[in-house]
Amino acid sequence: MASTSRGDALALPKVQCPNHPDAMLVEDYRAGDMICPECGLVVGDRVIDVGSEWRTFTNEKATKDPSRVGDAQNPLLNGGDLTTMISKGTGAASFDEFGNSKYQNRRTMSSSDRAMLNAFKEITTMADRINLPRNIIDRTNNLFKQVYEQKSLKGRANDAIASACLYIACRQEGVPRTFKEICAVSRISKKEIGRCFKLILKALETSVDLITTGDFMSRFCSNLGLPKQVQMAATYIARKAVEQDLVPGRSPISVAAAAIYMASQASAEKKTQKEIGDIAGVADVTIRQSYRLIYPRAADLFPPDFKFDTPVDKLPQL
Repeated sequence: MASTSRGDALALPKVQCPNHPDAMLVEDYRAGDMICPECGLVVGDRVIDVGSEWRTFTNEKATKDPSRVGDAQNPLLNGGDLTTMISKGTGAASFDEFGNSKYQNRRTMSSSDRAMLNAFKEITTMADRINLPRNIIDRTNNLFKQVYEQKSLKGRANDAIASACLYIACRQEGVPRTFKEICAVSRISKKEIGRCFKLILKALETSVDLITTGDFMSRFCSNLGLPKQVQMAATYIARKAVEQDLVPGRSPISVAAAAIYMASQASAEKKTQKEIGDIAGVADVTIRQSYRLIYPRAADLFPPDFKFDTPVDKLPQL
């Protein structure tokens, strides 16, 4: 008698056609059959379909998923988000003689996971308000998880930490936002976000690239409805002003705002200081101070091919 090893005995039998053992069987998902493509023999029946039970279309993904297997696993949560919730019973068998529910949920999620989940929802809400892509949300979630698990910012509000992480993620992804823009979509003050920003950089031993005027120029000009020629001129003016050290100690945002004001005043698409200040998030006086620094060299700051609607000597002197 041929001996059979323990491994062979425990191995599952291979489903194959007895007449064509090398043929690749075709699975009929509708009927649940395994069919030999050579002779049409139904080799196996009642095959379990492990695919999706429902068809989910693109427009429905954001609303409701009819699948019955619960939410997708979240790798950022310690429990893997694999929890079971017992719904409230309605029949008489669900309650004891005292009216108490027989089947009750224990704590389905730890307090740390619950705090992180609430922070992730807040991050997603803030990012959606300023139209940030998914990769920035994922980076922000990872930053928040690192900070939360290190417990290096104990005593700080989770919303403040989340706002600071969003600011850092934007800068690391090359699409920086100003503190005022982050503050506008959160419930935290600009000063508190700034404090958490410095503490997070120190705690995670990470750094962010320095912001430049070019990081904000296209977005500011687009929001102001300025044409491409004005945007290119404003970018050129700001870069030249920084290279010639005309604006020492000034923030890139205020320099960008002043450059936009100068370029728009020289073109047909003129914008006021208030209009630019509302978009850039800087005060009118800040724009005027930076503008006064670059105005004496205005003739040297414009690109050579710029078409002036207002000559340089007619620009406002403020």
